[in-house]
Amino acid sequence: MPHKIPESVLVVIHTSAMEVLLIERADRPGFWQSVTGSLDFHDEPLIQTATRELFEETGIVADGEHIRLHDWHLSNIYEIYPVWRHRYAPGVTHNTEHVFSVCVPRDVTVTLSPREHTQYAWLPYLEAADRCFSSSNAEAILQLPRHISP
Repeated sequence: MPHKIPESVLVVIHTSAMEVLLIERADRPGFWQSVTGSLDFHDEPLIQTATRELFEETGIVADGEHIRLHDWHLSNIYEIYPVWRHRYAPGVTHNTEHVFSVCVPRDVTVTLSPREHTQYAWLPYLEAADRCFSSSNAEAILQLPRHISP
């Protein structure tokens, strides 16, 4: 299996009422997060990665018309949790994460990838931030009010 590329996307899924969709990791019960995923190849466009991961993890299709991804032009560099470092090339300890969001109707159909996630929850954004295991994910959710159009 090839090593993961240490560059990824984070997609905060929310409603216009600032409810946030969180998904629980199948490999780590109790670890709640937004959609995340690494680039498949080094020059994969970030919007393509975000679109793919959104669909793979939730079944939500960002069609660019009714459901549009919003690039925050914000990147975080964080230390990769030791439990997941084996997925990366030897010596890789940090990942660059690019933040996106997508506003969806509250009744959007969510279809989880069972090998990746076991359940989902819609939460008010402050509660969602508190539930995230990742500090960069929590911080992105806390910034959500600045990225929602009035």
